[in-house]
Amino acid sequence: MKPVAKVLITDLDNTLWDWFKIWHSGFLPFLKEAEKISGISANELKTLIRPVHQEHGTSEYSFLLQSIPEISKGMTVSEVRKKYAPAIAAYNQGQKPTIKLYPTVAETLLKIRGRGTRIVGYTDSLAFYTIRRLKKLGLDGVLDVLYSPRDHEIPPEVDIAHFRMYDKRVYRLEKTQHLYTPKGEAKPNPHILRAIVDALGVSRSEVVYVGDSLIRDVKMAQDAGVSDFYAEYGHSHSRPEYKLLQDVSHWTQVDVDLEQKLKKEHVQPSVTLAKRFAELLEQVEFVSYY
Repeated sequence: MKPVAKVLITDLDNTLWDWFKIWHSGFLPFLKEAEKISGISANELKTLIRPVHQEHGTSEYSFLLQSIPEISKGMTVSEVRKKYAPAIAAYNQGQKPTIKLYPTVAETLLKIRGRGTRIVGYTDSLAFYTIRRLKKLGLDGVLDVLYSPRDHEIPPEVDIAHFRMYDKRVYRLEKTQHLYTPKGEAKPNPHILRAIVDALGVSRSEVVYVGDSLIRDVKMAQDAGVSDFYAEYGHSHSRPEYKLLQDVSHWTQVDVDLEQKLKKEHVQPSVTLAKRFAELLEQVEFVSYY
């Protein structure tokens, strides 16, 4: 029997879009340009980058170059940005063509929204890049609510006005309500997921959760008592390029050990979306939240 859902809670990265492809398409050319400009080998740069990402809890740290002493020593923030402008440009240009929704995501979300179902996004990605992607992909207002961590702090020596080139509206959601997850908390945290459900004023049986990670999404939903749907089509760990992300990731050894431990528990998703997001419509009866 299909679950009847008044609320869809969905992960974003690798569930609605291919985050890994976006990240890799920008970071690899960035790394190559940084190697060329600095004279520091790519392997050495990776060892210098990872601690910075770990310190700030993201693999998309906007002030990465300024935070590496071997790169920024003796230079102001502006001088670093000027010297490494080709690397920054390579990052942005590499990402541009890859920022797109997976096939069937847009039409599926609109159909679900058309039935009056509440749609909530829940991500561990920081606010800035999440907002940027939601707006670029036309999802501001398609999602009713977004839950994300706040952005990392701005370094004291950085004048953010010099970094932001667009109107202030570009940096905030105008239609989707944006709420923040507790500082220092990340998936898999069933307590946060339960709190999100409770804030919506519905029972857990009226909610379905979709995500691409067996550990961070599926198991979390199961532990929270919410119907889980595994977006298998978004699984990226088996790609050969994934090694680069592992080399510079913000994940700590504790994170890695936890994931390995939980893998051994053989997490079994209740429902698997094998090829596309639209399979959700075949598996769930979405009804009005109101």
